[in-house]
Amino acid sequence: MKFIEKYRKISKKNNSLLCVGLDSDISKIPSFLKENFDNPIWEFNKRIIDATFKYVAAYKPNFAFYISQGEKGIVALKKTISYIPSDIPIILDVKIGDIGNTMTQYAKAYFEELNVDAITANPLMGFDVIEPLLKYQDKYIFLLVLTSNKSNIDFLNNDKKLYLTICEKIKEWGKDNIGAVVGATNDKEIKGIRDLLPDSIFLIPGIGAQGGDLDIVMKNAVGKDEPNILINSSRGIIYACSDKESKYFAKSAGHAAKELLQKINEYLDAGSDLKSEPHCF
Repeated sequence: MKFIEKYRKISKKNNSLLCVGLDSDISKIPSFLKENFDNPIWEFNKRIIDATFKYVAAYKPNFAFYISQGEKGIVALKKTISYIPSDIPIILDVKIGDIGNTMTQYAKAYFEELNVDAITANPLMGFDVIEPLLKYQDKYIFLLVLTSNKSNIDFLNNDKKLYLTICEKIKEWGKDNIGAVVGATNDKEIKGIRDLLPDSIFLIPGIGAQGGDLDIVMKNAVGKDEPNILINSSRGIIYACSDKESKYFAKSAGHAAKELLQKINEYLDAGSDLKSEPHCF
């Protein structure tokens, strides 16, 4: 099944545009997992998935948090990918971008060996980055357009507005399996990016720990005919409980996911001024 079809079906089934980022940092997960389980990242992810799968339209593991743990981290990632319900898309956050023969190997690794549904990619080396990925027509590519970090002004959002050039290239390439990473912290730019890319799916990080404004995102990033967005929250959900030693961290994560989902849906319906509250159990 193509990523787009999978995304549409689960979005309808779960009434959701929420993506949960599995940025599972070994230094932040409860110590009782590290003391009692051989692979604590996998055990952490398993419990997070069990608590949140009814509320999501996608999961997004960040590759760095797994490769940093060596073989055990890769095992955790593989088990996580296998455990996620098959009707929920998996976006592997890798932000890769290299010449064609190298990208061919990356594509094989992520799309064939790990069998994820989508990846993030850095387009700055041009079409060479994209071409090998496009051979996998059932997969999806989220290109970095305008990221949520403050230093995006160094290149992407400086005086030359490189992010606009990337948008124009996405339009020029005209492929239906290329979307955009658009950070929620870019209040002034989101609407213009949507105007340039009316049919692309936007992966929107920055809600939660990075301080992105959900109200602005929902008013400016939603597509005309389809919402075509995935609102990603990582730390704001998986570390929703401020008590790092809580044995109920997964319940807190589930509550945070449900709460954010409700807010997203209320904005879609009629707008909302709800404020987030921390939850521990």
